[in-house]
Amino acid sequence: MLYASERSAARLLDMKPTEFRALVDAGALPRPVKIAGAVERWRVQDLDAILQGTKPKPNEEFDL
Repeated sequence: MLYASERSAARLLDMKPTEFRALVDAGALPRPVKIAGAVERWRVQDLDAILQGTKPKPNEEFDL
């Protein structure tokens, strides 16, 4: 599995790191995972799935 730093994740989505972090904080993009207890990284597969429309955003609600 590939992981990206905040700057790299923002670059993958063609946005500034501040814009990327704002969307993460708003719940529109997934939160980072902690690697080795302290380092934050984003799963590239999760970001790609959101772009492709194959994964729900973290704060989406569904009617079952």
